[in-house]
Amino acid sequence: MATQDYAASVQGVAIRVTRLDASGTLLNGAGDSYTTSAFLRTSFTPEYEEGDEITEKSADGTVCVSYKAPDTLKRITMEIAICDPDPELTALMSGGLLLRKNFGSFASPDNKSIGWAAPAVGDDPAGNGVAVEVWSFAVKDGKRASSLPYFYWVFPYVKLRQSGDRVIENGLLANTFEGYGLGNIEFEGGLDGRWEFPVATERPYAYSRSSWAPQGLKGFYRWFDDSQKTVSNKSLTSNVATLTTGAAHGYEVGQSVTVTGVDSTFNGTFTITATPTPTTFRYAKTATDVASAAVSPVGAVVRNKGYLAVSDFTSQGSTSTYNVPGSDTYNPDNAIDFIIASNEDPTA
Repeated sequence: MATQDYAASVQGVAIRVTRLDASGTLLNGAGDSYTTSAFLRTSFTPEYEEGDEITEKSADGTVCVSYKAPDTLKRITMEIAICDPDPELTALMSGGLLLRKNFGSFASPDNKSIGWAAPAVGDDPAGNGVAVEVWSFAVKDGKRASSLPYFYWVFPYVKLRQSGDRVIENGLLANTFEGYGLGNIEFEGGLDGRWEFPVATERPYAYSRSSWAPQGLKGFYRWFDDSQKTVSNKSLTSNVATLTTGAAHGYEVGQSVTVTGVDSTFNGTFTITATPTPTTFRYAKTATDVASAAVSPVGAVVRNKGYLAVSDFTSQGSTSTYNVPGSDTYNPDNAIDFIIASNEDPTA
């Protein structure tokens, strides 16, 4: 029996780029991880250090010693091309400052990214680097594989910068980034725990077949793993279910969770609407009221390997200094500050 199905990697499905801290740990705050399918290509080339070659000849010119040390992998070179001048992805991969505009009001802001400013002269555009994950289709016999239908490519530590001419003309403005990649054991299982081979991330790149890919997403997201929390208490009042966990759950409003093992009223997949305490959360459930009661036997809440879209994050108030990795004034003890808000009055 064959040990694999010999599927081919065909077409790109999605790319996820995540900011790293100075130690190589993936960051998962607002503005730290960007996912999109709008990329043209991701290419990489293993780069080798050629081994020394030693040749010695005898007095009559014949070779008496010939030896060549083995070539060794030292890094990969990488290029990413995207479809449009995406300011959010550009800021993540190539430093600089993200420009945001309020399309709402001061009372009800609706901030959107509308531009990007290059890194300052003398700055390192790559900063602490990023982790890059790419998904492609696994195709077998002319169709997508029935089992593990995706290839999952991991580049755990990459430093990128913009490359090529930036030409504004009667055609598409090229948006390419190039750089190099190394291993990064701090990648571990990734933001959502989906990478099953964390020890392999000490290498510059790795790939594995996968049952999932982040299709249909574009923008900044926060990601969650599938850690399980036990449920100790349940109640339902006015079509709002409240569950209590045995330990702090860490859930957030807007996150999706799957409830199992409680009973038919509470079980299912729901979106969290409130987290009144560190051990309670609520979701909408149309059903007859249920008085507060202990769960017996103990049920479980399984947090989906899911995501929470980031709709807004803090803009920089200063107009002179910015705490950006790669800047000569960067202070790692302070929060990263890479966003400039428009000075236009949204009510004008």
